[in-house]
Amino acid sequence: MEPNPVIIAATARQTASLIFLHGLGDTGHGWASTIASIRGPHVKVICPTASTIPVTLNAGFRMPSWFDLRSLDATASEDEEGILRATNLIHGLINEEIKAGIPANRILLGGFSQGGALALHAALSYPTSLAGVMSLSCWLPRHTHFPESVKAPSNLPVFQAHGDCDPVVPFKWGQMTASFLKTFMKNIEFVTYQGLTHSSSDAELKDMKTFIEKTLPVVK
Repeated sequence: MEPNPVIIAATARQTASLIFLHGLGDTGHGWASTIASIRGPHVKVICPTASTIPVTLNAGFRMPSWFDLRSLDATASEDEEGILRATNLIHGLINEEIKAGIPANRILLGGFSQGGALALHAALSYPTSLAGVMSLSCWLPRHTHFPESVKAPSNLPVFQAHGDCDPVVPFKWGQMTASFLKTFMKNIEFVTYQGLTHSSSDAELKDMKTFIEKTLPVVK
């Protein structure tokens, strides 16, 4: 059973939704107030929390994780089943917003680290065009299945951000992911933050705010 997501309601009439996914070992509370501070009043924020599972990378220690991470080596085997299960979970959250009357192109997906990786995978494999996806300090899971697994239109707006001093998810992974995505997607923006480690910064949040305003504009 998944924990309940943290929800911050729109402060004006809701015309858009932003689903943001936390990194390994965090919860929905970790990002909720930060995301709420950079969205417009018409945007509802949904920050789900991953189930607590044993994580191989951390010697089997149990923590909130969207899927198992076996190693931080680019060639390591991946938890395919877990990634697909988590992707279905995120697609379910998107579908709930659509049922509630928010069109798919007014739903923005985002995430940090493992959450950013899942957001990217979920957005690319969602059959209808979303407003866009913000993927911070991350990589594309199951990359060998792409571009075959893409169901999104090729003009889906993708904002990718990475610090060039990231000791956890190497900056090179972010660069390689962006280069790979550009071979089959048309709207990829990759922004580098100098001196940034595996975290966020005011400059990044400012760029995220701009991306949110661009992809989820106020509906008159």
